[in-house]
Amino acid sequence: MVMIKKKSRIVFHLLVVIAFISACSPQVETTLPTPVVVVQNASTETMTPTPLPTRQVYEPGTLVDYIAQDGDTLVSVAAHFNTTESEIRLVNTDLPEKVTTLPVGFPMKIPIYFKALWGTPYKILPNSLFVNGPAQVDFNTSVFVDSQTGWLKDYSALAGDKTRKGGELIDYVAMEFSISPRLLLAIAEYQAGALTQSELANEKKDYPLGYEDEYHKGFYLQLVWAADQLNAGYYQWQTGRFSSLLMLDGNIENPDPWQNAGTVGIQTYFSRVMSIDDFHTAISDDGLAATYRELFGDPWVDIQTVIPGSLEQPKLTLPFPAGKTWAYTGAPHASWGTTDPLGALDFAPPSVVGKCAPTIEPLVAVADGEISRTDTGIAMLDLDKDGDDRTGWVIMYLHISSSNKVRQGTLVKAGDILGYPSCEGGSATGTHVHIARKYNGEWIAADSVIPFVMDGWVPHNGSDSYLGTLTRGGVTITASPIAAPKSLITAGEKK
Repeated sequence: MVMIKKKSRIVFHLLVVIAFISACSPQVETTLPTPVVVVQNASTETMTPTPLPTRQVYEPGTLVDYIAQDGDTLVSVAAHFNTTESEIRLVNTDLPEKVTTLPVGFPMKIPIYFKALWGTPYKILPNSLFVNGPAQVDFNTSVFVDSQTGWLKDYSALAGDKTRKGGELIDYVAMEFSISPRLLLAIAEYQAGALTQSELANEKKDYPLGYEDEYHKGFYLQLVWAADQLNAGYYQWQTGRFSSLLMLDGNIENPDPWQNAGTVGIQTYFSRVMSIDDFHTAISDDGLAATYRELFGDPWVDIQTVIPGSLEQPKLTLPFPAGKTWAYTGAPHASWGTTDPLGALDFAPPSVVGKCAPTIEPLVAVADGEISRTDTGIAMLDLDKDGDDRTGWVIMYLHISSSNKVRQGTLVKAGDILGYPSCEGGSATGTHVHIARKYNGEWIAADSVIPFVMDGWVPHNGSDSYLGTLTRGGVTITASPIAAPKSLITAGEKK
């Protein structure tokens, strides 16, 4: 075995490994609770265990083989293997000096530092079938749902100021959170029989997906919460911010370092609504994966890439007119929902900060593009102009007033007026714009290897969501919800 010598680090991790090995011999496989599956035949009903794959324990600093996966960065890979970027670069001299996203299939050697309680390496779903990206363009959710026999096709709920039914409701949540409608359907079927059971069981009427919270009663609000948790796991894994899975009974599990973000997102969601045994069944080949295959076929055939290697953001301006001074009111925070990624930034005219009041200060396009979609408080600026915000670079504007808002299908140039900031759409304590980015349906974190740069200003996370800065050269702007002088920024101002 090739070793990287880091004396202090090795001593620490050897202590962890020695503690683990005291209970089992070196190089044994880790173990997980064995999910139990009911196998029925003509005469008997037996309980057959389906063991989850496991992985051996490695001595600290061991070099292991790794093939770059969709959306990987050196930051995220280092976090998964409990190592550092510098150690990875030391043994992978062919890595470019400046690299954003790693190309899928790029082979590397990674120095691994053991973490106790590793989970299974079994992969449930590729990233391309997790996000609402190019792989979902040809899927008609409503037609599919209406072709099934289950209760979902007749279910309806008020969502986004409109009553939506069956597949339309699934599409609404899928579009808002940018999660594959196929995945949401598979979860709804796996947990609540939405596509095959004629009626929702009485005990599941209020909480069909198992999250018992009075503010999330009914299938629609359950699905909203589920989408938020799915994104939390997915993007924390993609950005290297993931810590561990905390089960309902207090058990802790660390995702296998070779895992992909799609699988970790699903694991995160199930860990928050299921017992430990049900969790391990759900993430096994007999769990959600089996339901997905039955509905949509093998997900690992013809896998598409979501995030290409060396992805870079096109040049963007600030979302208000050149020469105007606005307040930077929100540093990186949730793009949509309440969790990761921290992909959104907030700006507001100083005169309306902290109050929901109309303003004559307009919002402008940050780049050339087409308005691919509008909804209450929303306009999506599609930079590749194909009219579909599931493909290419897309900029989301949230909290746009319904009055004088740009229409869907409009072609715009950078600097063209799109509308006016307001409190419409989602939750807002004052008139402002919330702006975030997607690429091929995947939200992109603001403070990342692909920073959300506008007019040369680079965002940085703070100690919590909404806290943080913008920097350009030697100048720093600090986010402030009350438009403090240190938060003021002028668009189009030369460096």
